[in-house]
Amino acid sequence: MSITIEKRKNRNKELLLENLKTTPIVQIVCQKIGVARATYYRWRHNDHEFAKQADTALEEGSLLINDLAESQLISAIKDQNLGAIIFWLKSHHPAYTNKVEVTGQLKHEYKLSDEEEKLIEQALMVFNKD
Repeated sequence: MSITIEKRKNRNKELLLENLKTTPIVQIVCQKIGVARATYYRWRHNDHEFAKQADTALEEGSLLINDLAESQLISAIKDQNLGAIIFWLKSHHPAYTNKVEVTGQLKHEYKLSDEEEKLIEQALMVFNKD
């Protein structure tokens, strides 16, 4: 592999990692920088350090998107958006969370052996003597 190709590959890896930190969607980032998804996954497979860096970049990007989404949710709540209010309460307040009620009966049938019945009788006789 020539030095130019290696430099371009390393530059594309750097660009990909930087973009994943703000857009944690592999397909979109690959399209943006002009790298095939298959190339991205080949790099991950062949370069364990790149794979670790990509995982970190994806996590950082996901946290950023979560922050943006929460910011938008809070703005919607401030605008008195009832759906946003309900979602927030169901997600953050124990009095509004979804509840599941389970009812039923358990039936346990256990037949004592003759030996077990005799032991219980003996124990009861000792107990009743006191």
